[in-house]
Amino acid sequence: MRGNTVLAKLLKIEGTKYLFCYPANTLIEAAAIEGIEPIMSRTERTTVNMADGYSRVTNGNSIGVVVTQSGPGIENAFGGVAQAYAESTPVLILPGGTARNRIGQSPDFDAIAAYRLVTKWAAQINQTSRMPEMMRRAFTFLRSGRLGPVMLQVPGDLDQEEIPEDSLKYFKVNGVKSSGNPQDIADAVKTLLASHNPVIYAGQGVLWAEASNELVEFAELVNAPVMTTNTGKSAFPENHPLSIGTGANTMTKMVRHFLDKSDLVFGVGCSFTTNLASVAVPPGKTLIQCTVDEKDLNKEHQLNHAIIGDAKLVLTQLIEEVKKQTDNKGIEDNRGLLQEIKSIKDEWLDEWMPLLTSDEIPINPYRIIWDLMHTADVANTIITHDSGSPRDQISPFWESLTPLSYIGWGKSHGLGTGLGLIIGALIMYITGLLIAV
Repeated sequence: MRGNTVLAKLLKIEGTKYLFCYPANTLIEAAAIEGIEPIMSRTERTTVNMADGYSRVTNGNSIGVVVTQSGPGIENAFGGVAQAYAESTPVLILPGGTARNRIGQSPDFDAIAAYRLVTKWAAQINQTSRMPEMMRRAFTFLRSGRLGPVMLQVPGDLDQEEIPEDSLKYFKVNGVKSSGNPQDIADAVKTLLASHNPVIYAGQGVLWAEASNELVEFAELVNAPVMTTNTGKSAFPENHPLSIGTGANTMTKMVRHFLDKSDLVFGVGCSFTTNLASVAVPPGKTLIQCTVDEKDLNKEHQLNHAIIGDAKLVLTQLIEEVKKQTDNKGIEDNRGLLQEIKSIKDEWLDEWMPLLTSDEIPINPYRIIWDLMHTADVANTIITHDSGSPRDQISPFWESLTPLSYIGWGKSHGLGTGLGLIIGALIMYITGLLIAV
């Protein structure tokens, strides 16, 4: 078999259904022969954005795969890959590359060096016989730990090089997940139960872990208000009585009130990093953090307790530990808290209603958001924003009801990213139809 056929077969084994691509790479045809459908775009950055959106709405169960040509193709993709890296989205980038006997000769573009800081792993397949090994490694990174893009460059002469069929021994790679240390769980729960005004701060890790049900059960058990970051939005149903909405560059009045009032902030699947997608945690709070990445710990804030582990597994442990420490009772129902959340939400909406329902001409963006939310079937709608003002306007007011129904982003700031993301999300629902951008 030729190199491109090997790569296509490996992608097929890994469950790849679509190839997000721009012409001028022979891997596209090889993948199509294997039954992988090519989705063409007109710019490489949008190609990556589409794969990004696809990976998000499939929750990483299907990885968006991008193929570009060498040189200008992979050069133009940089903004999209940097965006995926900032948002921790698993995307596999397979650019063409200079033939091995001409590497380093001008105008050869060193994609490995250029992309090393915006990928979890960037490498070049230097031998056809190593294709299974390096693809296995790539998918391990794509499915384990903090997620993010991976790049494997394929030199131009490798795609036609022959490899014996009997050397292709490969099976699908499973991601690796871990639960938290039991003592860390017990200590965190003890501190949480001793607090008076806790807030749960939920991030994107809850979505990647498919842990929304566990988050709801945990919040109800400890009777604590729940906010999400912009990237974690939709991890907790925002029509739930304990929801206080989204806290990012802009936020609901409930988030500001309860975050300021809190004596303890319990972060789940979040990095506690202050940026356009996450509100800053006020000083002086007891902090507990659950994350899959040790690089998140003790970054901006001194932590009181830390738990390393997958959000779903850790939340399951936390639920059991709360029951253990409260004789299966949890925290007694606090109707005062629910009334306080509702009161502040009603007050906030009353303040904004003149803009949300305004008849002014030209129409203001808040009226568009409000009308769209009350026209669309929100529970069965996937929505995203664009960077800057659209993100800040829609994030507090759009009420997300189901997991993965909102694609939040903004840690990087690529203008126009929203279009590619939503096209990638739409592809999940289309059968037998190719979309061109």
